[in-house]
Amino acid sequence: MKLAHSLSRELLSRMKHQILSSNAQQRVTGKVYEAILCAIKEGIFEFVFDIVKADRQLVWSHDEKSRNIFSVAVQYRHAKIFSLIYGLDIKSALASSSASFDNNLLHMAGMSAPSTSLDHIAGAALQMQRELQWFKEVESITPPSAHGLPNKMGLTPQQFFTKNHEDMMSKGEKWMKDTASSCTVVGALIVTIMFAAVFTVPGGNDQNNGFPIFLNEKLFMVFIVSDALSLFSSSTSVLMFLGILTSRYAEEDFLESLPRKMIIGLSTLFFSIVAMMTTFSAALLLMLHEQSWIFKPIICLASIPITLFVLMQFPLLVAMAISTYGPSIFDRKMKRWF
Repeated sequence: MKLAHSLSRELLSRMKHQILSSNAQQRVTGKVYEAILCAIKEGIFEFVFDIVKADRQLVWSHDEKSRNIFSVAVQYRHAKIFSLIYGLDIKSALASSSASFDNNLLHMAGMSAPSTSLDHIAGAALQMQRELQWFKEVESITPPSAHGLPNKMGLTPQQFFTKNHEDMMSKGEKWMKDTASSCTVVGALIVTIMFAAVFTVPGGNDQNNGFPIFLNEKLFMVFIVSDALSLFSSSTSVLMFLGILTSRYAEEDFLESLPRKMIIGLSTLFFSIVAMMTTFSAALLLMLHEQSWIFKPIICLASIPITLFVLMQFPLLVAMAISTYGPSIFDRKMKRWF
């Protein structure tokens, strides 16, 4: 694989020099423009970057439908190739030509993404979020005059986006509601258990003064604190999930509002499960403090629900947090490479 990569780099270097020494007609005959557009469709950044860096005029290569390389990159959702627009500093020139075609650059962002570009994203809601991120990014570099231009169907870019993503938005809404409903049930159960547990403390109460018998034990304070933390965090998670269930589910909500509520809900639910298992372990240790051999089995058994939750839901929580608050998929500092 290393040898193949090295040879391909050498071949690309020779192609680059040959292209630089050729005229426009030779480039057409040699299908240079077709090769560039094919590389963009396949997402081969190295090829596009080296060729465009060698001759910046090639950035205006276009296909039979007069789509330039950035329109194709947006259509096939290749963020790294699209980021070349920041390095080449041609936004003004792109703006002057964007309105000359049927679908301008913002219309291309409003098209449905190829399934291959969304397969690695879990959940329809996160896929909708990624599509909105693309649309907002392209919208930020296109001139305001292009935002309201209709295509041959008479649709503005925003209307075109809405029309093409109706099904995805519907699936995203269903996915969000199903996830929130399931987690609400779990959160409500934890609230009920933790609320009842604080009034039925291990060991009972002293008949003389009414205080808990283990009040002065350190483990009892662990029991009380973890019980309270579990109650408060599970209550927060239930409220977040209820917020998701009662949301209006507008397009903009999928960009940050709904993912933020889901992140807070899942995080607090996970914390409440950990605190609940800590409460359970502390209660048993208080009552069985003389049976030291059973400490380790208790801890191991208490870790099972936490482990299962981590395996099933934590990857989703991490993916959602990265997608919402992580680094952008677009490299706005691409200029440093030119």
